[in-house]
Amino acid sequence: MNRPLVEILYLEGCPNYKAARQLVEQVSGELGIEPKLRLIKVANKEEAKRLRFPGSPTVRIDGRDVDPHADERCDFGLTCRLYRTEGGFAGQPTDRWVRDALSILREALS
Repeated sequence: MNRPLVEILYLEGCPNYKAARQLVEQVSGELGIEPKLRLIKVANKEEAKRLRFPGSPTVRIDGRDVDPHADERCDFGLTCRLYRTEGGFAGQPTDRWVRDALSILREALS
């Protein structure tokens, strides 16, 4: 199986991007997947717009945001990101979103 690319886009000083990385590592380990992990520090507004960066942290698996609501967003910029989850607002995606995205990709690549 090809290794999926997991990108974590973040801002310097973001209090949640390390936890998002740990979440990705935990879930991928549970699934037996070794992704290529790329950390991308977004430094300015131009990069934020070019990368379609809705805030820090953003987790993308093979270019697709793990947040099922991400396609609705068009507010890109240098900001902290809040995820709208079933349990309320959170500073990182849910483990289910990461698991679902990795599982779907694993099935497609098998």
